[in-house]
Amino acid sequence: MQAVIEKEGNGIIARFDRLLNHPVEKVWGALTENDKVEKWMSNLEMKDLRKDGTIKFNFNDGSGKSFDMKIRDFRESAVLDFEWGDGWVRFEVSPEKDGCSLVLKESITPVNDHTSKDLAGWHICLDMFSDLLDGHHQDFPMDEWEKWHKEYMAAVKRMDG
Repeated sequence: MQAVIEKEGNGIIARFDRLLNHPVEKVWGALTENDKVEKWMSNLEMKDLRKDGTIKFNFNDGSGKSFDMKIRDFRESAVLDFEWGDGWVRFEVSPEKDGCSLVLKESITPVNDHTSKDLAGWHICLDMFSDLLDGHHQDFPMDEWEKWHKEYMAAVKRMDG
């Protein structure tokens, strides 16, 4: 399901909602344990999981380059919120009747040509995250990303109109 995108100041907030048929503990583990994170978002490395702690972003381009992102908010098994460029990314996990809900919110400022790429990337990462929970692992599906990139380009363009 496509993210809901709303204008905020000179940027946007995108909200991805996923209902998962898995308990909070399993979802939180896939979100925060490096051996699982690398299977759905290979650039991220959890370093110091706490408020004001750090997550490392690895470029994975053979250069060995990386940078640290500050964790803005952290509540065990519930919230992981960290810097993301000039904005932020926030994961919220909460129990539901048949599993849990996962909400990813991303603040993007300013909106530019990279915005739709970023949104398509998170969309695919969440699909991979869900597949991982269901016991499947796939390499990043570029063809699916291309499809979603077009969708998000149109959605971002509508925000300007």
